[in-house]
Amino acid sequence: MLDLVGIDLTGMDVLMVVASDEFRDEEFREPAEALAHVKAGVFVASSSKTASTGMKGHTVSPDMLLSEVDVSKYAAVIFVGGVGAAEYFDDTAAHEIAREAVKQNKLLCSICIASSTLANAGVLKGKKATCWPSEKGNLEAHGAIYVDDDVVRDGNIITSDGPENARAFARIICHTLAATRE
Repeated sequence: MLDLVGIDLTGMDVLMVVASDEFRDEEFREPAEALAHVKAGVFVASSSKTASTGMKGHTVSPDMLLSEVDVSKYAAVIFVGGVGAAEYFDDTAAHEIAREAVKQNKLLCSICIASSTLANAGVLKGKKATCWPSEKGNLEAHGAIYVDDDVVRDGNIITSDGPENARAFARIICHTLAATRE
């Protein structure tokens, strides 16, 4: 699966942040399935504990509220995109999670429009990043160095442009986490 042969992330937990409604199904499912395949623990946070429905109908039951997140428990934090992800653009709890991930040297990831949450939190300043085309101006306005590519890694920050590259995004996250064990 996704060229993940030999990767074992047993004992590593990853937090996925999804919108309370209308996250992008592939952007959640591809990383979650890849991480489960390599035995990482996958936990979900949202602004509501009510089951969230994706744009294509996939449902996810969050484990916790954003306000309950303890970033120190996770090896990585992934902000999932989709039109609903705009709810976190100016959300102080989401911004604090992103800042804490950087402060604690965790892997911080976003896909699609969710990269604007990271930009608005101030963690992309001076970093190479990508996003859904509609958010390019916002990333640049917050000091990010926009790169028109499928997936971009700059240190411990991984960004992707959208659902068609969710599988590549998942693969890079898994390989990057595996490299931290070596």
